[in-house]
Order: sequence, then structure tokens, then C-alpha cells
Amino acid sequence: SSILKNKGHDVVLVDKDDHPRFHIGESLLPMNLPILERLGILDEIKNIGLRKNGAEFVSENSHSHSHTFYFKNAMDKSAPGYAYQVRRSEFDHILLDNCQSHDVNVLRQHRVTAVDFEETHANVTVKDTAGGSEIWKADFVIDASGRDSYLARLLKIKEKNQSHNSAAIFGHFEGVERREGSDEGNITIYWFEFGWFWLIPLADGAMSVGAVCQPDYLKSRKSDLETFFQETLEHCPGAQSRMKNSQLVGEINATGNYTYAATRSYGDRYLLVGDSFAFVDPVFSSGVFLCMSAAEIAADAVSQYLVHPEKGDQLFSAYEKKVRNGVKVVSWFIYRFNTPVMRKLFMAPGNIFRIEEAVISMLAGDIYGESPIRVRIALFKIIYYIYTLKMLPDSLKSYLGRRKSTHGNFTGGTLDVDRLDVDKL
Repeated sequence: SSILKNKGHDVVLVDKDDHPRFHIGESLLPMNLPILERLGILDEIKNIGLRKNGAEFVSENSHSHSHTFYFKNAMDKSAPGYAYQVRRSEFDHILLDNCQSHDVNVLRQHRVTAVDFEETHANVTVKDTAGGSEIWKADFVIDASGRDSYLARLLKIKEKNQSHNSAAIFGHFEGVERREGSDEGNITIYWFEFGWFWLIPLADGAMSVGAVCQPDYLKSRKSDLETFFQETLEHCPGAQSRMKNSQLVGEINATGNYTYAATRSYGDRYLLVGDSFAFVDPVFSSGVFLCMSAAEIAADAVSQYLVHPEKGDQLFSAYEKKVRNGVKVVSWFIYRFNTPVMRKLFMAPGNIFRIEEAVISMLAGDIYGESPIRVRIALFKIIYYIYTLKMLPDSLKSYLGRRKSTHGNFTGGTLDVDRLDVDKL
């Protein structure tokens, strides 16, 4: 919004929430930092964040050691070699205040209830918490509603991702054991029998802890969410050990149908941005970066369209191609993350032909454009497929299990709806 305003356009931002408010997704990538710098808020994020130098992976069932990928070892040495862990309530609040500081018309605690596209404009109906309603006449509508996916639902173009299906259960805790020294702020990923755990340390001493699981596993629960979380933790001794002296802050949340995409990202006078267009499993902490980078690309395309509407198809098809390609780079790894071959390669990486550097670059958010990592990532894929053949029995077992989970039945939606859905299981 602030970028479009700076380009000379009148912008109205409608936000259903007040801020600050709770949101999951606290881990940034190094490639977020240049965007934050361009927005002029990098110092503010630094003040609320905990420096994250890398990502640690632990596979207790198959390896006796952990492995940490340090961002400073990425292929592009000029890129930032670190990122930040942030409380999303603080991070999102800073972003919203930044919009207001650039004279964007921000309507907090307002909800879009209808969008009607006319021949020359769109009528956007907005209601406030008191029930008052007004209609805004807009030249263009950008849907950045996140997992609500307002326009994708309205237009019936939102589809569950058939290649991947997962659910998550998570919360914030105090008293969780941290890594020492410069590793204190690193995210830790633990593989376990039914999926993977994340441990994300925050600057105020809290730890975001969650498990992304197969939906069938989440549907198996017989207890309340907090008890079920502790039962799930028992399947991951490493994470459980670090949490032996912890206390839950707030409540345990659950959400389902983590992955989806709209069949298209644009149409006549509208564009879908970030999670309103597509969302993938958060294992590589790519969510915030994918949203922010897509928003920058979208702002440039929309600004050009408003001046030269005849170029709309060209501008927005280029936007969609770039965003889809970025998601595709990350998704290839995500869809295979729980396979025995991926565990083997991540736990014992080699830098022959600078392949490990390329993987670190991908983890850092280097997923767009003609990057030198492309050839190395292609080599990594070849190695992956070779090992898949060498480990065929285990690979086949993993594939069949993943296929069963992917084609399972699990309802998803916004966080509040997901919580209700999970409670019915």
C-alpha cells in the first residue's frame, strides 16, 4: 500500500483486525531485509527482532547429529547473511503504521462484505464493527486478505493443493531451552514420525513451537488441543527435552488444509497477492517473504496498469509467472521434505559444485530471476532422484504414505474456522 501511495495513487487499506493481534509465522528470511530497507522500517524490525543466523535440522530417528545451514554461506555473498525472528503482532503493526505514515487511508476493524465488478470500476462494500456500511468505488482491487482468500472464494477459483496436504498445531511457550551464542536465534526443525516440529525463539524470551502433521494424525486425537499437543511432543524426544521446563503462554491453536492455490491470480481490475493467491507448507519459513516480495512486484504492475490499462494482461501475466515460479522453487523441496532421501541429503550435505551454497541460497529466499543457483539446484534434484532409486523400498513406502495423506479429507480455511474444524474431529 505504501509503495502504491508513493507512486502517486490514492489507496484505501481495509483491515478486519485491530492491531497488534496474534498471528503465526514469525521467521523471516535474509531476502526480507532488502524489502524492509526499501520500506524504511528495517531499523524498527531490528529493534523488535532476534537475529537469526541460520536454520538447524534434526532427524533423531535416522541421524545422531544435527546440521545447521548458515545464511552467510549462501552463494551470493553480497546478500544479507542473517534474518530476524519476530512476533507477528509487532511486525504487522509496524507494517500497518508504515502505511499510515505514508498517508494510506487505513480502515481498521472494517470488513469487506461484497465486491461487485462493473464495466469501468469495482464497488467494494465495507462494514465496520458497529454495523455501519459504505461502498467504495475503486479503479482496482488488490486482495491481500491472506488465508481468508476473499476474492478466490468469491470467484470460486481457490483449490486445495493436490500435491501436499498438512495440518498444524502450535502455541507460544516460556522457559524453552535455547541454543547458545550466535545460534540462539536460529530456528530448529525436528523431523518426527508424523511430520515435523518448529522451534522459533523470540526476542522477549518466548518460543513459538508447532507441529505440522499429516491431517490423518490430527484427526486421530481424543483429547483437548493442549493435551494432544503434549502427546504429539512425546513423539519427538529432542523437542520434548528442550521444553521440559516450559509453560504455555495463551492457548494452543490448530489449523488445517495448509496448502492451496487459486487457479489464477488476476482478472479485470483485480489481483491476488500473497496468501490470498497461494500458501505452501511453512517448513522453510518462506511465507512472509513470498507475501512481501509478491506485494512489491504487484505494486509495480498495478501502478503501471493504472497509467496504461491496455498493458494489463502483459503486466499481470508477468506478475503471475514470476510469483508461480518462486513458489515452485520452494514447493519442490517442501513436497519431498518428509522423504527419507531429503532427510539424508539435508543431514549430510556436500558442497561439490557449490550445491550446498545453492540450497542455502534457496533457504535464504533467492528464488526469483536468473540466479546462478539454478544449475546447482538442478544438480541437487538429479542427486535426489538417484538416491530415491538407491533407497527405493523406503522411498516407495514414503510416497504411498504421502499420497494417502494428500488425498485425505480435511477441511480448511481461516484460522478461526480451522480451529473449529479441528475441534470437531
